[in-house]
Amino acid sequence: MARGKLQQELRKKQPFASPEQEAILNILRTSDVFHNQFGKLFREYGLTPSQYNVLRILRGEGKPMPSLEIASRMVQVVPAITGLLDRLQAQDLIERKRCTEDRRVVYIQITAKALKLLKKIDDPDLCLHRKLIGHLSSDELAELSRLLEKARTSLTTSAEN
Repeated sequence: MARGKLQQELRKKQPFASPEQEAILNILRTSDVFHNQFGKLFREYGLTPSQYNVLRILRGEGKPMPSLEIASRMVQVVPAITGLLDRLQAQDLIERKRCTEDRRVVYIQITAKALKLLKKIDDPDLCLHRKLIGHLSSDELAELSRLLEKARTSLTTSAEN
């Protein structure tokens, strides 16, 4: 049997143990390549991918948000959201405000400086998305998204049971 492209890339001598293993390793390999490319882009603007994600969430919401709500919307889970927010605040990209009704709740607000920075990143970010998967058709992109969402549902379904 001919070796698949991933098997060649990894210089793996033996076939994968299962199609599931091959598919997951393909996802992880692709994610790593994409993550590295976006990390490189965001570093040019003094941000990490996680910091960019926080700012993107805040800009999209359009109003201050509780820090735990931001954490729940992150693309990648960040165990230390407080440290991440500390670094953004040190760069004057966010402001924190305590809730007057519940002092345990901290609202995070994006600054004008951050909005200006995001505006600079928007076009290069979109170009990188197109560079990485723009060669796929609209139908292929929709199918890829559908399959990845379907793959994740096994986790949410089993977690609920």
